[in-house]
Amino acid sequence: MKYAFFKGKIVPFADAKISVMTHAFNYGTGVFEGIRGYWNKEKSQMFLVKLAEHYERLFRSARVLHIDIKYSIDELCKMTVDLVNKNGYKEDVYVRPIAYKSQEKIGLGLIGIEDDLCIYLAPFGNYLDISKGIKVCTSTWRRIDDLAIPARAKVTGLYVNSSLAKAEAIQNGCAEAIMLSGDGHVLEGSGENIFIVRDGKVFTPPVHENILEGITRKALIEMIQDELKVVVVERSIDRSELYIADEIFFCGTGAQVSPVSEVDHRKVGNGKVGKITKKIQEVYFKAARGDDPAYQDWLTPVY
Repeated sequence: MKYAFFKGKIVPFADAKISVMTHAFNYGTGVFEGIRGYWNKEKSQMFLVKLAEHYERLFRSARVLHIDIKYSIDELCKMTVDLVNKNGYKEDVYVRPIAYKSQEKIGLGLIGIEDDLCIYLAPFGNYLDISKGIKVCTSTWRRIDDLAIPARAKVTGLYVNSSLAKAEAIQNGCAEAIMLSGDGHVLEGSGENIFIVRDGKVFTPPVHENILEGITRKALIEMIQDELKVVVVERSIDRSELYIADEIFFCGTGAQVSPVSEVDHRKVGNGKVGKITKKIQEVYFKAARGDDPAYQDWLTPVY
């Protein structure tokens, strides 16, 4: 980590610091995005995936928290390209923009509190094991309802919910947790969208059930239907369906396409990466790394 965008300009990373009194640090009043940059060695190019779409969602999240972002989406895209370029990495990276309540102020609220935006990035490989699958467990923590914290906004404070679930999973010897709704429906992994495969069809929870409206999720739904010619059904999923699924995978900017090999000490299928999961991995990474001309509109080159 060499440089960051902070207080309106690119500065050395060590200089991008906030006060301990910053409102967002004290109260979780910030919204963020995660943007993948994939290094293509053969093309000597870094590709940022769905850059504008991520900033469009950042604006939607900011609207929920009354955060004013003073830059346009085009300006944010250019700033991000400039920042990634200046850092000069020749490996996969993860970009983190955060719009936040920046005022040094004690006291709850959102109205009339100063806003700011920062962006940083770091080298970032596989967040989860995408090669052989991961062991997961269902969490005792429930996914936050939209009337508690807006679930479709990427609010910094919301992620304590996912952090508790992930901590529980690790304590139970698993890599990730699956979070349920209050009435027991499967909603997400602890930070990732979830898909299951049964009888040749793919199922995923609908967006009105308090899941994050994932950018990768949307892209995969389109790819599964267009490239694999497999039906995707958005519907509620019961916990017991996890135990009889042929395949399960997580997706997200960090998770990418991560197969699940075991849920609650029960093998998923034969315990190996399923054929639909493996195929969608291949199609997705070919697109994200700039090796499929059909998906060039996903990508923003850096160098």
